Amino acid sequence: MSHLPLAALGRSPRNAPVICFGMGTSFRSAVSWGIPVTVVELVPSVPQLFSYYYADADRVLASPGVEVVIDDGRRYLETTDKVFDVIVIDPPPPLQAAASSLLYSREFYQLARKRLAADGVLQQWTPEGDATVLIAMFEALADVFAEVRAVRGLEFGLHLLASGRPLELRPAERLAARLPAAATRDLTEWGPAGGSSAFFAWIVNHEVPLASFAALHEGVPPLQDDRPLNEYDALRKFLGAGVIARRRVVTSAAR
Repeated sequence: MSHLPLAALGRSPRNAPVICFGMGTSFRSAVSWGIPVTVVELVPSVPQLFSYYYADADRVLASPGVEVVIDDGRRYLETTDKVFDVIVIDPPPPLQAAASSLLYSREFYQLARKRLAADGVLQQWTPEGDATVLIAMFEALADVFAEVRAVRGLEFGLHLLASGRPLELRPAERLAARLPAAATRDLTEWGPAGGSSAFFAWIVNHEVPLASFAALHEGVPPLQDDRPLNEYDALRKFLGAGVIARRRVVTSAAR
């Protein structure tokens, strides 16, 4: 979640925030680039469990430029005056959780865009949900960023990359060459065999054409604060995934 957008930046990154701490994996990966990293977590007890998952947690937390902020991720972006080269969003599943849309909505991405450098890269991870939710998330990003790419995760989920300019993800060897030695060790800690080049090759060869897919499902609106499609999974389950799109078409025609 951290290495891909940092490598896709195309130049040496200067800083990055990670929104949501979780196990601390994305945060730890970002720190391995040797840059100032701010990690924002809503629940105070979560960062305290970092050492349960990683033996080097204390060393990572003591790295220069590291800051742990206990706050709502969205509110942090609203109140900080910092500008970041890369923003990593690592929200916890499930997608259906109440208020989770506040980290996937068009309004959230508009806020993140204001805190992103002109050539910066935003990475949004999502567990793979139904087609309506994925398209709504893509549409929300596409309303804010000129470039939106999606690649499949090595194990599961999707990595959505967004930027105000075209992203060059090939060749994979060029992405791998941008990693500092510590970042390469972090990336290859869990595999795959073949090193960082093999990892990036697998990723770029599994790009998901979300724009083409969205064109086949015209009518699904972008995910918005007041239209949190991901939280209405019961409606999609019992009425069908297309009900949201059909309702939008009917409503537009009535207007």
